Amino acid sequence: MNSEKRLEKESAIIDAAEKVFQSVGFKNAKMDDIAEAAGITKVTLYSYFQSKENLYMSITYRALNSMIADFNAIVENPTGRNMVKVVLGILEAFMDFCSQNYLYSEALLDYFVLNRSSDSGKDTSKLTEAVLQSSYFKKVQEKHNIPFKILAKAVAEGQADGSIKMSIDPMLYTLHAWTSSIGYIKIVNSSGSPSIFNFDFTHLRSLNLKLAEQILLGQFDPGNLEQQAKENILPQVSTDSGNFSGN
Repeated sequence: MNSEKRLEKESAIIDAAEKVFQSVGFKNAKMDDIAEAAGITKVTLYSYFQSKENLYMSITYRALNSMIADFNAIVENPTGRNMVKVVLGILEAFMDFCSQNYLYSEALLDYFVLNRSSDSGKDTSKLTEAVLQSSYFKKVQEKHNIPFKILAKAVAEGQADGSIKMSIDPMLYTLHAWTSSIGYIKIVNSSGSPSIFNFDFTHLRSLNLKLAEQILLGQFDPGNLEQQAKENILPQVSTDSGNFSGN
């Protein structure tokens, strides 16, 4: 089989694996089920993917590439050179990408937890043999910083042209935006409801983006939070907003 045909077959297997993982989850998925979904024998499946972990990493790699493509499309849009809009567009794309693609979102977050806990794969005692042997784990490692760099570069360009007024380090802002977005994503993906505490998730999404914009424009200075807290002038947040079920 030539390389092009093999890649087509491999892609079809990954498609089948996505359906199985989406249906029953990674832990409950079996290689027999994936082989059946792909219309191939288990022997053929193992000739392409030696483990379920490598298949999951192939989905992680696909998710990462898809997200990078979305981010690059925003940055390269010739009509979107206002860097505030570019940064907000990337954040919006990230939240939408993850909330609309549950499997991709979970695969990416699982990877980052694994990578972080294993010191970027250096502490092999934290990795299973299947992960260590996974060709796709290595591929993801080679590209996992790209989304962060895309966003940080856009922030730096905005600071350079004066459209972004904040003085925060671009990568620090990127990490802040990433963690804020992940919190939103985890709530959306785990709730099973379109709302929480009687607030629609679209309101939470809009608030995240509005706060991100205010920081970019220098209208909200995180550096003042500590002083505000000491002076007890931060607004008090009410917790009496309904029940957690979102009903």
